[in-house]
Amino acid sequence: MNILITGIHGFVGSNLVSALKEQHTIFGLDIVTPQKEGVSQTFRWNELDRIPPIDIVIHLAGKAHDTKKQTDAQAYFDINTGLTKKIFDWFLTSFAFKFIFFSSVKAAADKVEGEILTEDVVPTPKGPYGESKMLAEQYILSHLPSSDSGLRNSVSVIPSSDKNIYILRPCMIHGPGNKGNLNLLFKIQQKGLPWPLGAFENKRSFCSIDNILFVVQQLIEKDIEPGIYQVTDDEALSTNELIKLMASSQSKKARIWRIPAKFIKTIARVGDSLHLPLNSERLKKLTESYLVSNQKIKNALAIDKMPFTATTGLQKTFESFKKK
Repeated sequence: MNILITGIHGFVGSNLVSALKEQHTIFGLDIVTPQKEGVSQTFRWNELDRIPPIDIVIHLAGKAHDTKKQTDAQAYFDINTGLTKKIFDWFLTSFAFKFIFFSSVKAAADKVEGEILTEDVVPTPKGPYGESKMLAEQYILSHLPSSDSGLRNSVSVIPSSDKNIYILRPCMIHGPGNKGNLNLLFKIQQKGLPWPLGAFENKRSFCSIDNILFVVQQLIEKDIEPGIYQVTDDEALSTNELIKLMASSQSKKARIWRIPAKFIKTIARVGDSLHLPLNSERLKKLTESYLVSNQKIKNALAIDKMPFTATTGLQKTFESFKKK
């Protein structure tokens, strides 16, 4: 099939090209258009009318969450919401019959209330990143090509039509090429520095890029019910467990300090003012519990478990960091 991937030069886009290029014809849509192995042609956003007939659109382009808070809030809405409107409007008038939008669990909740986050939660995003992703979701849901949609924000089922639409909400994605907080943590371990946040006990859901690729390939190849789906590994890990995995990948013993949490939070608030590497936002991402259910997507795909474990995926990620 002919597949259009927006944000094709990013982390997920590059991995999707590698996974799909042998069986499908790949086209890209991005702000830059260098040649890319496996991609027939990449177009700019002002060249939508030049794109050939497409079967499936995978919309990845977006502004990533900036934990340093150096990004103007409007940029999130211009990119995450604005570009989604633009490509979805194009999709509705095109021959394409599947639209896969990469949103985020942060569009549903900045903090998990209760034990685990499910798709049925009433969205309460906080901050421009999550809010801009949710506005993009709302635009899609309010422009469904179905006269009987009648959807509300809390409903996670999308009616079937001649155009099938999937909204994916992945949690933190890891894999070779990842440049987020996991990379920062790994560098700390490489330098032999102790991990000072051992006093924080948490559990977080992660998502292997290999599980992402598996889900997307299933959506492409099979007749899966349209809807909103969270995507995550089956297992959750604490940050302390992550540190131990990182140390193990370097044949080292993890150095974990349990400095009182109140003192660390004070340091983070100072970091907010002085723009230090550790600030309140980054501390929250590193130490909060954030458990995400993937039962709905497993039910839709008729599988009992995701094909790749969190530990296997993270070990693969850390090996790539080590080589780099």
